[in-house]
Amino acid sequence: MNTVFAVNPKTDFVLERFIDAPVALVWEALTTPEHLKQWYMPRQWGAVSKCELDVRPGGMFSIDIKVGSGQEVPNLGCYLEVVPMQRLVWTSMLFPGFRPAVFDDIPITAIVTLEAADGGTRYVFTALHRNEADFEQDRASGWVEGTTIAMDQLVAHVQALRTSAAGA
Repeated sequence: MNTVFAVNPKTDFVLERFIDAPVALVWEALTTPEHLKQWYMPRQWGAVSKCELDVRPGGMFSIDIKVGSGQEVPNLGCYLEVVPMQRLVWTSMLFPGFRPAVFDDIPITAIVTLEAADGGTRYVFTALHRNEADFEQDRASGWVEGTTIAMDQLVAHVQALRTSAAGA
């Protein structure tokens, strides 16, 4: 249960999934560049061209995506909280080392929680926006749809990892 903030449906976006795989595999898919590249960007929209992660508070996430037109779109931010196998929080509002960010995009703070449940993992992704206008702009841009597609790709990737590990 979250005691730090209350989710506001006017400004916050929440996706929840059950993943039929252990928490350790989900964590690996979230924190390892070679895995993240496989699911982060909706395949029909583009691909991850570069991914660097320093998964620690103050550490960098840098995920560059190449969209269908060939344009490179950088995504740079800072991890705020890392509780292995349980919680991962990052923001585009800060650059690595907690340095203030300057950006042209809609900033979010993302919170991922993982919990072992029924032999698998309960995965919850929450994106906090500054205000209703930012959230509406993200909706209009297709961000919500893309995030939902990416979540489905994450689930499929982790389940493939589980199947591969079981067969090894």
